Amino acid sequence: MGDIQMDDIEIVQKILNGEKQFYELIVRRFNPVLYRIGRAYNLCHEDTQDVMQESFVDAYRGLGGFRNESSFKTWISRIMINRCFHHFQKNRVTDGLMISINDNNEVMRKDSENEADKGVMQRELANMLEDSMSRIPLEYRMVFILREVNGMNTDETAELLDITPGNVKVRLNRSKALLRKEIEKSFDEQALFEFHLRYCDEIVNNVMRLINLKSLL
Repeated sequence: MGDIQMDDIEIVQKILNGEKQFYELIVRRFNPVLYRIGRAYNLCHEDTQDVMQESFVDAYRGLGGFRNESSFKTWISRIMINRCFHHFQKNRVTDGLMISINDNNEVMRKDSENEADKGVMQRELANMLEDSMSRIPLEYRMVFILREVNGMNTDETAELLDITPGNVKVRLNRSKALLRKEIEKSFDEQALFEFHLRYCDEIVNNVMRLINLKSLL
C-alpha cells in the first residue's frame, strides 16, 4: 500500500472503523520521523528500529485516545521520545559521541557508494556534522533534530518537549552556534539520519504482523 494522499486524521478514522490495513500508511509516513528521533537519542541503528516498532505498536494500541488536540506527528513523536527515554534509562546509555551512521550501517554505506562522488561528499559532511554535534547536550540536539531535520515548527517542538516557544528558539540558536560554520552552511539536513526504503519495508512488515497477532484496539 503506497502513501496515498489522505491526511492523518482520515487514516486514523479508517483504522478505528476496523480497516487496520491502513495503519501501514501511518508506519510508512512516520518511519523517517521516528528514526531521526531515535538516532538523536544516541541509539544505534538496530536499537532505533526496535524502539520504533514498540512505538508504532503503542500508537496503534492508543489510537482511540488521539484527540486531534495537537498534530498526529507531535502525538506519535511523543510516544517515540518516551520509549527512547525508557530505553535510555534501562540501558544506561551515556550521552557521549553520536554513533556514526557509516560505521554502524554497512547497507547505507553501500547505497552511498553507488552514488560515487555525491556519496563521498554526503558521508564527509555527515561525519563533520556528527563530530560537531557530539559536543552538544541532548536538550539542544533534540531541538535541532525536531526543528531542522523533522520539520516541526516552534510551537510543535515546544509542546513535544514541554518547554516554551522562546526556549525552543534559544536552544535552536545555541545548537547552531555550537556547530562549525562550514558545516552549517553546506550539509544536507535531510540526508542526516536518513531512513532508507528497505528499512521502511522491514518496519512496516514487523509492525503489521504484530498488530495482526491480536486485537489491540
